[in-house]
Amino acid sequence: MGNRLSKIYTRTGDDGTTGLGDGTRVTKDSARVGAYGTVDELNSAIGMVLAQEIPAAVRETLTQVQHDLFDLGGELCIPGMAMVHAADIDRLETTLDGFNADLPALKDFILPGGGMAAACCHLARTVCRRAERDVVALSRSETVRVEAMHYLNRLSDLLFVLARVLARASGHGEVLWQHERRKKPRTP
Repeated sequence: MGNRLSKIYTRTGDDGTTGLGDGTRVTKDSARVGAYGTVDELNSAIGMVLAQEIPAAVRETLTQVQHDLFDLGGELCIPGMAMVHAADIDRLETTLDGFNADLPALKDFILPGGGMAAACCHLARTVCRRAERDVVALSRSETVRVEAMHYLNRLSDLLFVLARVLARASGHGEVLWQHERRKKPRTP
């Protein structure tokens, strides 16, 4: 670890700016700060899943993801840095395929729910989608490696599958969208 924080506040951000990892000062509402801030929020949302009773394989997967997200936040905080790689995306895909193999095929949309762990995982999935949108928006004005966008895209898919796994593991089951409830009755 580089510098140790002995004092948490510095007052350098009181003017509405913050320092990037390369020392550059930018406004706190810049697209780059927004992108790595949402990645940090995603990491916290995954922490909420990990605070629940969940299967060991899911815990191991999400702990690795938290480390990856910390790396991704660092990459976004230091322009030009490369910390997330194709191998990380490949690992997500392999993990996703492994968890998905035991699930029944989807025939209906699933509502967020299915127990506390599954609901937290659905929330993490939606934060992941927002992080992906923020990184794409950043890429419109600044250089962002495609691996960052690909990682978040695969991760949102993995979080969806893990929410399904957790709903089943909890015994609550998946909550299916009841699209038939809106059909009007036929008149004779």
